[in-house]
Amino acid sequence: MIKRGNNSLTNWKRTGLLAGSFLCLLSSITWGQTISANSPEEELPNRCATVVREQFLQQQNPNRLRLLNKLNRQLQAMEDAPSLRQQATDTIFRIPVVVHVVHSNASGTIGGSNNVNISDEQIRSQIQVLNEDYRRKVGTNGYNTSPIGADAGIEFFLATTDPNGQPATGITRHYYQQKSSFDVFSDAELLSQIAYWPSDRYLNIWVTSVQSYLGYTQFPIAADTLQGLIDPQYANERTDGSIIDYRYFGKQTGTVTSSLYALGRTATHEIGHWLGLFHVNGDGSCGDDHVADTTPTDNLNQTRFCNDIFSTCSGQRLRTPIENYLMYSPDACMNMFTAGQVARMRRVLTLSPARARLIKSVSAPLAETETLTINVYPNPSSADPTVDVQLKGSQSFMVDLFDLNGRQLRSTSYTNSPSTRVALAVNGLSKGLYIVRVKTDNEVASKRLLVP
Repeated sequence: MIKRGNNSLTNWKRTGLLAGSFLCLLSSITWGQTISANSPEEELPNRCATVVREQFLQQQNPNRLRLLNKLNRQLQAMEDAPSLRQQATDTIFRIPVVVHVVHSNASGTIGGSNNVNISDEQIRSQIQVLNEDYRRKVGTNGYNTSPIGADAGIEFFLATTDPNGQPATGITRHYYQQKSSFDVFSDAELLSQIAYWPSDRYLNIWVTSVQSYLGYTQFPIAADTLQGLIDPQYANERTDGSIIDYRYFGKQTGTVTSSLYALGRTATHEIGHWLGLFHVNGDGSCGDDHVADTTPTDNLNQTRFCNDIFSTCSGQRLRTPIENYLMYSPDACMNMFTAGQVARMRRVLTLSPARARLIKSVSAPLAETETLTINVYPNPSSADPTVDVQLKGSQSFMVDLFDLNGRQLRSTSYTNSPSTRVALAVNGLSKGLYIVRVKTDNEVASKRLLVP
């Protein structure tokens, strides 16, 4: 069923953003969830997180709204083209994840009751839930028998190499004594300064103590330059990922003790946003989520129960899909993405530049070359760009960054490495042109880099 209505974040016919006060009056139009943990009867979510954060990003970068709408138009055009719709439907997309645990535990103790520095076991339990839910695995909480339910064909794994090509666990831990909790609105940039891996190669998830909300995720947007890259000032590359409270990351282990949100569905829901999904109600009563097969709904089941509820949209009384991951039902109710939602997520992975580069980095390892070859992207870039270093066999090499006066600003060495991708730190650099140089024992290659 095609839904008719407005989405408060993506209606390009509007001349400006909705007022923040009006957004907050609509309890169903946001992606964060407020709740008190470990109480006999937990408070229900008070929803006003990601929409307000996205509104802030759009106010800072006016073109974000246009680029988000552009992506939606591209996705719709792909849906309307049968030949494009049928391409690569059997491909399994694999997403490398890095979990940055940010805590103020001076002892460094890992795991235990109410410890923000959660255990590896708790983190792995969340990755398991993501794979059960996104693959619709039989015999798990993520399985359903709905005729419109679908396997997304998307899998998640803790990254096995870091941005410099070195072995990694996909988990980083950071002691930060200046704050014991973080605000998703004002502290997203701070968290990305504490820990960040290139967002076009990894899904960054920051797990910490979050003030008032369960989680927040940044939407993907479309390309807007001749090279198919997003203008860095609109991309918000370093905050591209999810921020999730430590009490709701994982499944019934460690610090996850909520009676309503203990099955790991907060991350399933948030990463759905990272893959371009909106709430089923289109972030407004009977709104448009840009998916044809989700039932129109006027609410997101902001209850403690999994009982059937009904919505009346366009004069039709229909059952509200409380089992959909893009609702706000208790975790136990959820077990489904629709086929339309799956198609949208998979198209986002091919159309949104950062997501497409991430998929490419996983599926297309760098080939050996006869001579030293380098590529720097995105370029221009105000976040850490990637340097593809292709060479013959395994060699030792240096990656250096110079200003136009020949001053060396960065230098990193690699020993006996095959062709690989490395991250180049540009934080703190002034705007301007720089030279990226890669040098082996016998060869030198260089590229210009613009920091806008």
